[in-house]
Amino acid sequence: MEVKKTIAAMTLEEKASLCSGQDFWMSKAVERLGIRAYMLTDGPHGLRKQSTSGESVGLHESVPATCFPSGAGLAASWNRGLLEEVGTALGRESRAEDVGVILGPAVNIKRSPLCGRNFEYLSEDPYLAGELAKHHVRGVQSQGVGASVKHFAANNQEKNRMAVDARVDERTLRELYLPAVERTDKESQPWTVMCAYNRINGTYCAQHRWLLTQVLKEEWGHTGLVVSDWGAVDDRVESLRAGMELEMPGNGGLTDRVIVEAVRAGKLDEGILDAALERILGLYARIEAGRRPGGGFEQDAHHALARRVAAESLVLLKNEGGLLPLAPTGKIAFLGAFAAQPRYQGGGSSHIKPTRIDTALEEARKLLHGKAPGGVVTYAPGYDLLTSALDAARIGEAVALARQAEVAVVFIGLTDVYESEGFDRTHLGIPPGHVALVEAVVAAQPRTVVVLQNGSPIEMPWLARVPAVLEGYLGGQAGGGATVDVLFGEVNPSGKLPETFPARLQDNPSYLNFPGDVDRVEYREGLFVGYRHYDSAEVAPLFPFGFGLSYTTFAYSAVTVDRPRITDAETVEVRVKVKNSGRRGGQEVVQLYVKDDAATVVRPLKELRGFEKVSLAPGEEKEVRFTLGKRAFAFWDDRLHDWRVEPGTFTLLVGASSRDLRGEAKVTVTPAAPAPRRYDQNTLFADVLAHPVLGPPTAALERVFLKKLGDYPPGSAEAVMAEAVVREMPLRNVVRMGKAMTEAQLALLLEVLNGEKPPEVLAGLLGR
Repeated sequence: MEVKKTIAAMTLEEKASLCSGQDFWMSKAVERLGIRAYMLTDGPHGLRKQSTSGESVGLHESVPATCFPSGAGLAASWNRGLLEEVGTALGRESRAEDVGVILGPAVNIKRSPLCGRNFEYLSEDPYLAGELAKHHVRGVQSQGVGASVKHFAANNQEKNRMAVDARVDERTLRELYLPAVERTDKESQPWTVMCAYNRINGTYCAQHRWLLTQVLKEEWGHTGLVVSDWGAVDDRVESLRAGMELEMPGNGGLTDRVIVEAVRAGKLDEGILDAALERILGLYARIEAGRRPGGGFEQDAHHALARRVAAESLVLLKNEGGLLPLAPTGKIAFLGAFAAQPRYQGGGSSHIKPTRIDTALEEARKLLHGKAPGGVVTYAPGYDLLTSALDAARIGEAVALARQAEVAVVFIGLTDVYESEGFDRTHLGIPPGHVALVEAVVAAQPRTVVVLQNGSPIEMPWLARVPAVLEGYLGGQAGGGATVDVLFGEVNPSGKLPETFPARLQDNPSYLNFPGDVDRVEYREGLFVGYRHYDSAEVAPLFPFGFGLSYTTFAYSAVTVDRPRITDAETVEVRVKVKNSGRRGGQEVVQLYVKDDAATVVRPLKELRGFEKVSLAPGEEKEVRFTLGKRAFAFWDDRLHDWRVEPGTFTLLVGASSRDLRGEAKVTVTPAAPAPRRYDQNTLFADVLAHPVLGPPTAALERVFLKKLGDYPPGSAEAVMAEAVVREMPLRNVVRMGKAMTEAQLALLLEVLNGEKPPEVLAGLLGR
């Protein structure tokens, strides 16, 4: 398609028509110009192509597709290659169903463990979320299908999500809520980015020009288009001006007419509409190029991939006495309805109709049947799936089986009425029937394993009494088989938590500001989300970010760097050797955190800046290498509106989790060019003292100022106080209060500080 010629051949009405959908899932066509409609459909972890006419969203029947683990589970794998394989499979299934764009991945930061949609989101950390998302996108788009990174931006709750105003400062946005999209967009070029429902600092995301045009397109170089979340558009003309090209779903041409009227009335420049059409037709062209008639996908192969992915997503949280892996012999009690009817996905727009479902009960019986001598698996539901209320009779049946068994495996977690798209949780508890089942079973059978099926963190009041806990997240259609693989040692667990599990809800940094008031939510915790808060405030979590056990052990050697000093225009290579010191083959996620040893701005104690998942046979050792550049050391300077590195020493921490650090090294970083800043009469005296050239001479001026305020004995309380007061004063008071220099002399000093005159002109002024 020759895009510009096509636009020139279109009527105004045809141009406007392409700016919105035909119905809930289809774009519009312009048949006379050969522009065909295409489908956009849900799918961060599986294709949800509805088999209806598309007149409404409805959570009704969709075509069978592979249901992979939800986003929280996928992220627990910490495996970039695996995310790309999943993306490729999703792309293949989408192409087979003639879907043009699949809506995902979802990269919103997990600000609070209560967000109802956290099961879809990848992590509380933007680096981890961005790294995994970019590989997911590459996989999808390798099949000629577009991905849609969502929801841009600061969409971190379900309460009032279509209108809430997220009040977030610029630095927090830049360091936490934008980088996952930035990394994905720059390194994978998603065909679309979906803007969120909410407002940011008073403006709806769909008409936020700074967000969609200045940052996404002009700064990051986004080459695709921006599509609205379904129903996110408030003012269609303003959203076009802001850089939001495609409105979904269709609305019967209502907003198309608004666009036409605005152009004809001179309220909207047709050039803005034409620019939007270039991106819209560019997407059409990409989709047409990727269309391949016929074809399908191998359901068995995709199911096998789903099982492998789910197994890598399982996180072993506790394993006292080496209770796991289980021996496939004797009598084993599987207790809890989730063993036979698993909760394998979350509720809402990502609900998939799976091609099949593995249950842990069936897969365990199948596995043990093939062993010689094989064990026996007994089963009792323990609770009612619908009510999850405490049921004494069901618990009694489960306890009886537990007493008769060598080991009990209890399946519990969160039901669909506890977490789903559309509403937030109000607590970290699980259904009372689930809690009662665990407590009764472990009292009767000390050899108890708990398997969790949940999309987000929960509290575990029974944890101290249970020797083994396996976090399964929402494992997709093959999660039951994957759980059995890990329980019986067919697979060595290698998952790590992509989020912090708090010991109690009140410990979460957003506790007092989530979900906010009627129409706004204040992000007052700022940068301190997840482990950034827990580590900096020295609050002990239930389980820390990056945590996960294995059936083997790993030894780390000393951490080294290829050079001790760099400028921020250079990179440093960090190396560490990791050895499998146990008797089983396994995978370890090696994590690298960076700490600014002496920051002058508020910074988290440390931040994730690298990770690698390595597979090691017993006794095998591999060297893991990380390359760090400027962004690994930088913070967002909201005065400069740019990334800045302060000169100084940084500690590079390597380990198995944010709280299990095995070694460290140091590197000194110097800015290649001094950070530009403007000095004025409101600059603090302390900032001048810190100036690399004028700082030492200014100390003489400080002494003059102090003498004028009062010649106190050195070391006295008055002298200490006076020095502190002076350093915190703006420069104007050096003239007005201390009379240590004149207005003219201050003006000269400011010219030198701002590089407008050489330091020599101050000779005598600062040296007296």
